[in-house]
Amino acid sequence: MKLVVAITGASGAKLGLKFIQNLPESIEVFAVLSKSAKKALKLEEGIDITKLFKENEKIHIFKENQIEAPISSGSFKTDKMIILPCSMNTLAKCSVGISDNLITRAFTVMLKEKREIVLAPREMPFSTIALENMHKLSQLGVIIAPPVLAYYSKQNSLELMEDFMIGKWYDLLRIEHNLYERWK
Repeated sequence: MKLVVAITGASGAKLGLKFIQNLPESIEVFAVLSKSAKKALKLEEGIDITKLFKENEKIHIFKENQIEAPISSGSFKTDKMIILPCSMNTLAKCSVGISDNLITRAFTVMLKEKREIVLAPREMPFSTIALENMHKLSQLGVIIAPPVLAYYSKQNSLELMEDFMIGKWYDLLRIEHNLYERWK
């Protein structure tokens, strides 16, 4: 599977990194981090992205201004895409077809090619405009799946809560995992 993972500048950009780190080795990842995501990772977590994923040939990292990247074309076959977290700015651009960077360009390509897309909007509370944007995208077949906790799998730490959410996103993308205990 070829998976596009976009990480935008919403709080919680670390979830996007953890999503990538937990993927099975059989999945080829095409990751794009916005400038705001890099800034959020630095401010919230002290993470410098330039030092991550250097030695993994299955993970290709692109800058948001690399519009010539393969994922900007429908003729380059990717299977699925997730934007995690999805900022309200990116959500709004996606809902009206603005493709002014590699993240939104890859999104519009995936949409026109009718490939699977999951958006994980990270905001609370959602404004009416954000809800309208999500509704519109949902009607186009985009899966809207914000980071929401459940308690039936007995998460008792932040790490286990993150594993649960990542597992739910993997479920939506049909990626096998054992990140949380399923309901019995």
